[in-house]
Amino acid sequence: MKKICVTGGAGMIGSCLTKNLLESGFDVIVIDNLWRGKLKNLSSIEKFNIDSQFFNLDLSKQENEAEVLKILDDCDTLIHLADIVAGIDYVFNNEYDIFRINNTINSNTFDWGVKAGVKKLIYAGTACSFPKDMQNGLNAVLKESDLYPAEPESGYGWSKLFGSLELNYLSKKHEFQHTTLMLHNVYGVNSDLDPKRMQVIPSLINRLIDLKEGEDLVVWGSGQQGRAFIYVSDIVDAFVKAVKKDSLPEIIQIGPGYCTSIKELAETLISISEKPVKIKFDTTKPEGDKGRFADYSLAKSILGWEPKVSLREGLEETYNWVKKEKHEN
Repeated sequence: MKKICVTGGAGMIGSCLTKNLLESGFDVIVIDNLWRGKLKNLSSIEKFNIDSQFFNLDLSKQENEAEVLKILDDCDTLIHLADIVAGIDYVFNNEYDIFRINNTINSNTFDWGVKAGVKKLIYAGTACSFPKDMQNGLNAVLKESDLYPAEPESGYGWSKLFGSLELNYLSKKHEFQHTTLMLHNVYGVNSDLDPKRMQVIPSLINRLIDLKEGEDLVVWGSGQQGRAFIYVSDIVDAFVKAVKKDSLPEIIQIGPGYCTSIKELAETLISISEKPVKIKFDTTKPEGDKGRFADYSLAKSILGWEPKVSLREGLEETYNWVKKEKHEN
């Protein structure tokens, strides 16, 4: 039985991935400092034992090396999800800290994985690492070959691109299997609902649920900007397929083959809520890149992967989950 370590495993992607891997017969352990992740995301997993399979550690701290090496000692695969990320306001107001901490997390994690002798390392990259000039509208399609010459829009995008570069260089020196899955805009259950860090879908849902009669749904930007939204279970499927594949390219893009405008997103969420709400666009707020989506032909040919969950279906699942979470808290 393969033993897999998932960093950031208490977060949205990590907890759903941990559950899937366990159900697929893998032995799984999780490292997470709970900055965004929640223990309850793991405690709800039937086959997961918090006491023996979860480790609360900050991977940016060099003093944790010995403990991490001990944890990774008999792991075949390391899936590295841990990073500092949040909504657009947080990302652009904390660029230096995000850049510095993410680079430190990546360097430590990759180095410790090699020292521990893991045979495969799968890293979560981001579509934010693509050049900003190529993310210019709802019809902007991205290929893996478009990453360079590099010019990400944010410190977050640069930090994730540096992580992919470092992993590639390290693998040439130590010869282990590796890949970077470049993820587009992931959403779904177990999202971070912290008001300071929420990303666009949980943020809009949260605001929509809290609206009082006669209030408008405030949406940042013009609404004409777009994102390639992908439901968390589809992302998990890509990681599991990558775990099972012996030979992988350096980069595989994981995202849908279309872009959804924020206006359409807001309208769909209003329809799901069944509330008589109007949209008010706040153009004084940042809206980030204008839009992009994935040419996922490489993921399809290499992993046999393609999205399965429609946007409407995924939004309904997420809306009902956020509503439940708010009711319970």
